[in-house]
Amino acid sequence: MNKGAIQRFAIWARNELIAQVSQRAYQYGITKEGCGEANAVTVGGRALTGDEQKQRKELVDQIRSKGYTQVMEEVAYTWFNRFIALRFMEVNNYLPSHIRVFSDSTGAFKPEILSDVLHLDLPGLDREKVAEYIESNDTEGLYRYLLLTQCNALNDPLPRMFEKMGGYTELLLPNNILKQDSVLGHMVADIPEEDWTDQVQIIGWLYQYYNSELKDDTFALLKKNVKITKERIPSATQLFTPDWIVRYMVENSLGRLYVDKRKNEGIYADGRGLDEMTWHEAESERIATEKLIADKMGWKYYMPEAEQTQEVRKQLDEIQDEYATLDVKDIKVIDPCMGSGHILVYAFDVLMQIYEASGYSQRDAAQSILENNLYGLDIDDRAAQLAYFAVMMKARQYDRRIFSRGIQPHVYAIVESNGLDSSSVEYFTNNDPQLKKDFGTLMNELRDAKEYGSILNISQVDFSALYVRVEEVRADISMFREIVLNSILPLIQVAEVMAQKYDAVVTNPPYMGAGGMSGKLSEFVKKEYPETKSDLSTVFMEKTLQISRLHGYVAMINIPVWMFLSTYEKMRNTIIANNTITTMLHFGRGIFGSDFGTTAFSIQKGRIEQYQGSYRRLFEKQGAVDTVETKERWFLEGKGSYISTQNRFSNIPGNPVAYWMSSSVENDFVTGQALSSVAEIKQGLKTGDNEKFLRLWFEVSSTKFSPFSGTKWFPCNKGGDYRRWYGNNDYVINWENDGFELKNFRHPDGRQKSRPQNLQYLFREGLTYTNISSSKFGIRYCPKGFAFDAAGSMIFTSSERLYYLLGLLSSNTVLSFTSILSPTMSFEVGQISNIPFLSKPSEKIDNLVKNCITVAKDDWDSFETSWDFQQHPLVAFRHSVSKVQNNPYHEQSWFLKDAYQAWEYQCDLRFEMLKKNEEELNRRFIDIYSLQGELTPEVEDTDITVRRADLGRDIRSLISYAVGCMFGRYSLDKPGLVFAGYSKIEQTTRTLDGDDPELEKFAKQNADGSVSYGSYYHEVSQNNYKSFPIDTDNIIPICDDDYFDDDITGRFVKWVETVYGKETLEENLKFIADALGGKGTPREVIRSYFLNDFYADHCSTYSVTGSGKRPIYWLFDSGKKNGFKALIYMHRYQSDLLARMRTDYVHEQQERYRTQLTHLADAIEHAGAAERVKLTKQQKKLQEQALEIQKYEEKVHHLADQNIQIDLDDGVKHNYELFADVLARIK
Repeated sequence: MNKGAIQRFAIWARNELIAQVSQRAYQYGITKEGCGEANAVTVGGRALTGDEQKQRKELVDQIRSKGYTQVMEEVAYTWFNRFIALRFMEVNNYLPSHIRVFSDSTGAFKPEILSDVLHLDLPGLDREKVAEYIESNDTEGLYRYLLLTQCNALNDPLPRMFEKMGGYTELLLPNNILKQDSVLGHMVADIPEEDWTDQVQIIGWLYQYYNSELKDDTFALLKKNVKITKERIPSATQLFTPDWIVRYMVENSLGRLYVDKRKNEGIYADGRGLDEMTWHEAESERIATEKLIADKMGWKYYMPEAEQTQEVRKQLDEIQDEYATLDVKDIKVIDPCMGSGHILVYAFDVLMQIYEASGYSQRDAAQSILENNLYGLDIDDRAAQLAYFAVMMKARQYDRRIFSRGIQPHVYAIVESNGLDSSSVEYFTNNDPQLKKDFGTLMNELRDAKEYGSILNISQVDFSALYVRVEEVRADISMFREIVLNSILPLIQVAEVMAQKYDAVVTNPPYMGAGGMSGKLSEFVKKEYPETKSDLSTVFMEKTLQISRLHGYVAMINIPVWMFLSTYEKMRNTIIANNTITTMLHFGRGIFGSDFGTTAFSIQKGRIEQYQGSYRRLFEKQGAVDTVETKERWFLEGKGSYISTQNRFSNIPGNPVAYWMSSSVENDFVTGQALSSVAEIKQGLKTGDNEKFLRLWFEVSSTKFSPFSGTKWFPCNKGGDYRRWYGNNDYVINWENDGFELKNFRHPDGRQKSRPQNLQYLFREGLTYTNISSSKFGIRYCPKGFAFDAAGSMIFTSSERLYYLLGLLSSNTVLSFTSILSPTMSFEVGQISNIPFLSKPSEKIDNLVKNCITVAKDDWDSFETSWDFQQHPLVAFRHSVSKVQNNPYHEQSWFLKDAYQAWEYQCDLRFEMLKKNEEELNRRFIDIYSLQGELTPEVEDTDITVRRADLGRDIRSLISYAVGCMFGRYSLDKPGLVFAGYSKIEQTTRTLDGDDPELEKFAKQNADGSVSYGSYYHEVSQNNYKSFPIDTDNIIPICDDDYFDDDITGRFVKWVETVYGKETLEENLKFIADALGGKGTPREVIRSYFLNDFYADHCSTYSVTGSGKRPIYWLFDSGKKNGFKALIYMHRYQSDLLARMRTDYVHEQQERYRTQLTHLADAIEHAGAAERVKLTKQQKKLQEQALEIQKYEEKVHHLADQNIQIDLDDGVKHNYELFADVLARIK
């Protein structure tokens, strides 16, 4: 199946259809701005026919009720559904006429209905009208008429897909539908015809992709705190379930009902009685029988019951005795969130197999399934329409005459009672007190029903009496007859389906967290489903069990949070205490893309004590994303099989569904102390506005940052990427005046907006970890001086226990526990608190841990994104090259390649040392926790979180360090961070006496003769940069030639010479160029790197996951033609910088372009043919650059005149935006 083609078509078709139906509405004087007179008889000077007047009024009424956009959306999807239904029917030869509507026998977009029009036999076809169209040569008009007539003819067998024509949807049938580029043309041409033969797949994927842009829009609004309305719930929550998972769910619920009745049949097939065989032999025979039955049915995904004890088997046999008399006609199956009908269609197939095994013909079975067995509900009208169609097509597959039998399935869209008027209700209830009471109950319960969907609780009223009254009305002649049949009857039908109990409930529920729910929905679930209210999907778990009969089956696919998170502990306890998990497929991530994980399962309502459930763990590594196909292959291969009773889960705090837990791990939970008994695990504060209170440390001035004696910004743990032992020291928090501003951060109404919790633990030594991680549990040592927020929780314990605890929590032993307590992507405080702690303190363990911290800190501090960075290692190691290779030059020259080799050796040493330490710690903790049979101490290289040498990365970081030396951030004469922000001096007024020349630059003469002084800054001290002077004006141009003395390429070459010596300069430049890659001489490669790649690398270096890119060097960039580029250092920015850049650099560059163009023009005039081509190319490039810089100069001029000042406290995002018009876009 070509899903790409289906996706492209569905997304395009939605937009095209909306545009086309809107265009049709416009032809009738209806736009988004207004509808005009509802009862208009003319539009734009054209008289409307009687039918058009009626249809237009109906359309206007709908728009005034629902809104223009919603109505256009509804009409578009109505026609989309009809088109795909007709296409499916014609390809599969299901049309009663057997004449194709869109294509010919070759599959081309040439409708047979046109070529065979004279032989066409359609109900309602007006041959005189056909003749008129033919005579007037109006092929488009004829086709529109035939299409509408075909839709109308299908109303009788398929009334819920093809409503009777004549309504406003007919009015809005798009124009030009015979064109090749129309929706119909693309539908036929773009999607291969063979794809239309797979009913489930084609309808499901079309539905999902059609809604994809609407879904994206809905979630974009959700990010702006716009709740999901009832109209948007379907698009926000629908996901097409992979076919094999649907089969698993249906086979292990509905299919199990059938197998349960027959699974004991083969036990005595060899002639022995139960007393002549062991219990194990009897159970093996029973399992073999189940497999045989499933194989005969072709149920590849059926999971036979695990071997049970005699006590359990006795309980199961008692249950089976209750079901012994259950006839196939009595089995009721529902999908309460049916979407496009995928589950219902496969349930139809399984029911058909059960019927045939019971001796029914396919024809009789198809009729009985529609009438007795199959039920479906959905909140979305369009989904219900497609599901209805899918079920009817499945019935048609088994019974060619099903359309003529007048049978309709119990497949409905949820309806609301809101629109029913009192007169109609009064007529229907006919003064009957019981009817009034029963129907009044349903009306009350179905008010605003589309807000809630299938989770509504509907009373079991006397539905038979209500249906009797409907039949009375059907035979009556009354003005209310149509209202009863079209509005009241559907309400009764939906209510009855919602009120019934079912033998099998199978569904893929909607996924919607409480934060996305509308006010009404949120209040409803809090009241009716307090244990499951956090997500709509878990609410449906509770609801499906409610509507299941005792000992019936519930099967669904869901997010696995209910299995583990403390939020769902009460729900989990209720399910485990009152029901039986029979099978489960625990998928991990990948079923719905890079999701948060999924699990499919079947649950039998009612608790069977000590039942052994069958579980499959279909992922190899926590957080890994595997394809649907891979997981299916693993299932069929029998991978990840586990057998477990639910009783074991209670041995773990919180009762997580830890089916894979070994007896040794279980014993550790039973015998160990909870970690919380020896340590305090605390969640940090919540700022209420991270953009206001948090910065990356390198954004702010070092004069205000606590490690550099500041008083405003303090280190703050905020989780970060997976890393162990030490590091992720990226953030700082505004804690000026003991956090006064944050502590008092409130909403306008006075409510606390921040959550300054656990403040007594701030700035204490401890351990910190990342709360959310798709990888393993990464915990790190945290020295004194750090605050911590909710994403970077901390653990505090005694100094004697600190290193032992860090060793334990960094070992692979702890993964045996976190995989049970925190198997999702979140490590909650409560989960970590419950890790079992066994104490066997050891000086050796403490020393190993201390060494690991030292190694990890050395690694972290080797890169300039650490505030303890001292000097680039390729500079530091230049004096160590003799350890690697003898230096052939005198002592003032070094080969960079030798320095790199020394650095590489150091990295490898560090890496291997940490790996060796971690494996030894694993070995010791495996012994302490008695997990020798389950774990090995080996550590994969990919799990070591210090970095190896990487030539490309390390040469780029060397260049970054060199640029830092150019700007004065670093110095060759002084280790560490040298300059990162001016000391700001505030001045008011004083006499202009010339005592302070630096201050006089900021003086302004007032009218009264006094002088005002704005803020001024102490300049950078040149004494720190004697070996390599810094750029004096904080502007370093990046040019494609040596236009300026301080051009960055020239400055870098000089820096390399200064650091490594003159004699080795060319070899070192070549080494750098080779590492960068590219063509040309070393200097050309380096220049190209600065022009094209340096800034992207810089932005990536100065970024942290979750906070985006925060460059500290800013690239002023005129555009793609490289007319002008220059770097500045934000921490040295002054308000006159743009003015200086404009006059000293932009204007000078413009003059160079003018001079060069003049010279080129003269050279071209006197050049030969070949040379002229070359020179003309250069001329064109310069002209484009000159034009680009001309426009750029105007922008710079505009900003320079504003004399903009920045405050480093505001951070990069805010300050960068001030100059966004002249800076490079951060990608």
